[in-house]
Amino acid sequence: MSWCDFDVADEEKQIEELEQKASDPDLWKDQRKGKALMRALDGKKGLVAAWRGMEKEAGELLAMVKLSMAESDDSIEEDVAGEAQRLWADFEQMETRLLLSGELDDRNALCALHAGAGGTESQDWASMLLRMYIRWAERHHYDAEVLEVSEGEETGIKSAYLSVRGDHAYGYLKGEHGVHRLVRLSPFDADHARHTSFALVEVLPEADEQVDIDISPDELKVETFKASGPGGQHMQKTSSAVRITHLPTGITAACQSQRSQHQNKDAALKIIYARLLEEERLKKERERARLKGERVDAGWGNQIRSYVLHPYKLVKDHRTGFESSGAEAVLDGALDGFTAAYLRSKVGESQ
Repeated sequence: MSWCDFDVADEEKQIEELEQKASDPDLWKDQRKGKALMRALDGKKGLVAAWRGMEKEAGELLAMVKLSMAESDDSIEEDVAGEAQRLWADFEQMETRLLLSGELDDRNALCALHAGAGGTESQDWASMLLRMYIRWAERHHYDAEVLEVSEGEETGIKSAYLSVRGDHAYGYLKGEHGVHRLVRLSPFDADHARHTSFALVEVLPEADEQVDIDISPDELKVETFKASGPGGQHMQKTSSAVRITHLPTGITAACQSQRSQHQNKDAALKIIYARLLEEERLKKERERARLKGERVDAGWGNQIRSYVLHPYKLVKDHRTGFESSGAEAVLDGALDGFTAAYLRSKVGESQ
């Protein structure tokens, strides 16, 4: 879908219909149905507001163009050029937003990062990716919170969970799911030899607890233990770390990075719910593929993207072919080009 296919009048009519349904007092008897309707309503309102806003700005810009032509004022011409460039950037960003039509795209995201084999090199690479996603969230004015981190022996991280909360965070980040490869001159090698490192990024949709997934307390095994690693004396002396196991599936989450046992339990539960929702999503995806006769790869496959810092600088996505020579900017969170290319490549496929 693009702005060319976007009928604002039809969208406004759909908003009226959804608002009428939302006024039904029986709607919230089914929490999942109520939540889904309100998400759809909020999403359509956001799109229409964005369109109307750009429509207004385009009209004001046209008025400035006419004024510039009438008065032959170079200063107005410069202002017009700057406003046109900004409006075009907003247009492209919102056109990408129209590609987010998946069932869970409007959710917050939970990113799980895991260093690959290679010790310090891969652990440092995983920490670079964690920073990249935090910077991306900041660029989009999203809230990013590290729920759990396992520090590396010398530097970097072995693994981490990052919560990203914002409009369609999962939809934008879902294309980051996969293996990321780094090629560089190692800062940890005395000979500064060229090294290749790998890290796995998982992107999960955040679940609405007891709405998307209904878990009985009897299905959860909660264990507490003393936190290890950095964190101060308080964390070392008290059993503040929490491990939760969902008994029917065996899915486990352990958290020790938060300051209290209660916070660690909440973080672990958020991970459990997200993983269960992802299992449900994958189950539906596999069933759709089975009905269509498609093959679903159960493994992680090869790397989805390579980041080369030596002997040249290039970041390339192997699925879409999109690439950027601004490696430093990408590692500082400039991922929008990769996001848009991935979403466009999925147009027409079942999400």
